[in-house]
Amino acid sequence: MEANQSPYLGFTLCFPGCLSLKGPGYVNGVEGTTLSVKCRYDQGYRGYAKYWCQGEDDINCKSIVGTDGGERVRWNGRVSIKDHTDDFTMTVTIYDLRQYDAGIYWCKIQTVFIWDSWSRDPSEQVKVYVTKATTTTPLPLTTPILPLVLTGQNISTEMSTLYSWSLLSSLHFLLLVFLKLPLFLSMLCAVFWVNRPQRAVGEP
Repeated sequence: MEANQSPYLGFTLCFPGCLSLKGPGYVNGVEGTTLSVKCRYDQGYRGYAKYWCQGEDDINCKSIVGTDGGERVRWNGRVSIKDHTDDFTMTVTIYDLRQYDAGIYWCKIQTVFIWDSWSRDPSEQVKVYVTKATTTTPLPLTTPILPLVLTGQNISTEMSTLYSWSLLSSLHFLLLVFLKLPLFLSMLCAVFWVNRPQRAVGEP
């Protein structure tokens, strides 16, 4: 009598979509980032082993990573799982998300109520979508043109320098007109005087 009732008991406790386990249904992540999936279970399954598997159905899905009933984080490659017994949730994290990580996954609880093929673990389907990362062309680096900021001391220094150059230019011009130019003309006249044609003796 009890043996005939066991399949129905297992089926009643652990059928897909039962209230003992709930998940987001689907999640979407960007390639190269980290994606987290959180499933909530009934407090009666506290201390049970939880695991994360991939496949079209929850019976034949391939187990990827699972817990041992405790809160210790478990790893398998880029995937980790942690059971939070304080709020009755299990969190699966996929690091460095890639395009081929997209697919159908299952949050599952390892129970002791499985006697035959009609019995199954509590499970919740989660579809994972991966969006390709977009690449942006970086803007060319340009050297910024910084405005010239002069303090009061710098302005006075610049003005003094400009005034000094202006004064020197004026003195040089005056020296050229009143000293160098007459001297040059005198030398030019002396050259012409020395090189003038000489008259022979007896010529009128």
